[in-house]
Amino acid sequence: MKNRFILILWVVLFNSCATSYRTQQYAKEKAPEAPDYYSERSWAELPSVPSELKTLHLSDSIQPFAADVFFVYPTLLTSRKDKSWNADIYDKSIRSEIIKTSVNFQASAWATAGNLYVPFYRQAHLRVYYDPYTQNGGEEAYELAYQDVKRAFEVYLEKYNQGKPIIIASHSQGTGHCKRLIQEFFDGKPLQSQLVAAYLVGGKVTTDEFTSLQPMTKPNEVGGFVTWNSYKKGKLPKRYDSWFKGAVTSNPITWDDKVTTRFEDHKGVYNGDGKLYPKSLQIEKIDGMIWVSLPKIPKRFWLSFVKDYHFGDINLFWEDIRQNAQLRVATFLKQ
Repeated sequence: MKNRFILILWVVLFNSCATSYRTQQYAKEKAPEAPDYYSERSWAELPSVPSELKTLHLSDSIQPFAADVFFVYPTLLTSRKDKSWNADIYDKSIRSEIIKTSVNFQASAWATAGNLYVPFYRQAHLRVYYDPYTQNGGEEAYELAYQDVKRAFEVYLEKYNQGKPIIIASHSQGTGHCKRLIQEFFDGKPLQSQLVAAYLVGGKVTTDEFTSLQPMTKPNEVGGFVTWNSYKKGKLPKRYDSWFKGAVTSNPITWDDKVTTRFEDHKGVYNGDGKLYPKSLQIEKIDGMIWVSLPKIPKRFWLSFVKDYHFGDINLFWEDIRQNAQLRVATFLKQ
């Protein structure tokens, strides 16, 4: 499927059979080598290093930016045959997949709003979300992944930030880690004054997760968070009640309280062919998620068979995010 609008195929996430994964006993001492975030090798994207980012509009941007973006990517360690609990960030194939997929097709949405920082981290394997693996190594593997993200952020603050405004952006597993990062570093703490916005995409975020941070309901609002989960219009996932219901749901097109949108409102899908397709979908907000119409993109027939749009949470609204992130930064800088 060369023309798919996202190269991260996560359709297994909500439909996997938990008993089908190979596994092994978790042992922290056997974890892959830890990242060294003082070294450029431990970053998938750094403003100081020539970028492999190939995306729309980036060449027209004025750099360096007045703000920073700290992006944490989703789970790409998904093979049912892979017994490892955490990814080896020094594995060439893993590094390449992260850059070619998540950096180029997800993090790129924020690449014209700020200096982009994307740490490699020892992401936990997909099976950690399912029993019996959650209780038999999954929690430890997930904690190891978070500690990498936390360490990366600490080094980012020490070495790179220099007091600039910050956007936190993430998807799926990355959102789980960023929720905790915000709780520990931003929520009700001095660093909150530097937060432009948190885009916590593809994960369940509820109103009681933060003390000071609130959902943002205006396109130029700053200092809070937005979040959404995408699914095919008229369909509900099997785990809807536990994984989605009750979650905060933002409108990633109009960025306000509108429940529905028009095709004319949509700024653009960033497709796998490297092209932008505006006015290609409509959404409807329901409890905990957004329903998305079948996108009007080339060779979209295969999407007719897909219910779970989790893999496209960012790509579906790539241009909407790009423009909104720029607006929020501009608003923040005028304060």
